Amino acid sequence: MSGSGLPTMVEVRGAKFAFTIAVCTAEAPISSAYFLADVDAGVLDGSAIFRIVNLENQPANQPAKIEVIQMGLRENDPGIPATIQHESTNMTGLRHRCGTVSLARFAPGAVYHSMFVCMRDEPCLDEGGARNPDGLGFAAFGYVAEGFEQLQRIFNEHRHGVEYLGTPIRLRTVRRVRPPGEL
Repeated sequence: MSGSGLPTMVEVRGAKFAFTIAVCTAEAPISSAYFLADVDAGVLDGSAIFRIVNLENQPANQPAKIEVIQMGLRENDPGIPATIQHESTNMTGLRHRCGTVSLARFAPGAVYHSMFVCMRDEPCLDEGGARNPDGLGFAAFGYVAEGFEQLQRIFNEHRHGVEYLGTPIRLRTVRRVRPPGEL
């Protein structure tokens, strides 16, 4: 949070879209710090929306189907080590609702400079949910405060496509923005 007690705001900008994430640093300090370190270091600049998961492009035997847009850096090695402590939704009080932003992971804490946005309420991604066999859920750290309709447009344009985009959608910049009235 900023000194005023408001969430830290981060703008994600592409060629034909922009949206703003409200980062809940008080509720999810570890996950927020990880994400904001990536933002401040420019790690996410030039990365991409590379995965759009919808009800039609998941395996039929998936017990908990989701609808999300994933972006950032793509990692293919599920054996990467944990780099941060996993902050479950039971720890933070945040839930995977429509517009929630969460860290992508393989194992708890094994994050990789990637995040996803829930396109609908996804309680199966919370701790105790059925999406991951470990039951620990994902680490929610914020929500889309502005521009969700632009993400909805991108999601709808790819509704009938494959899960991993053949041509990822580039993120030009991912930057902190000042809240109104802050110098």
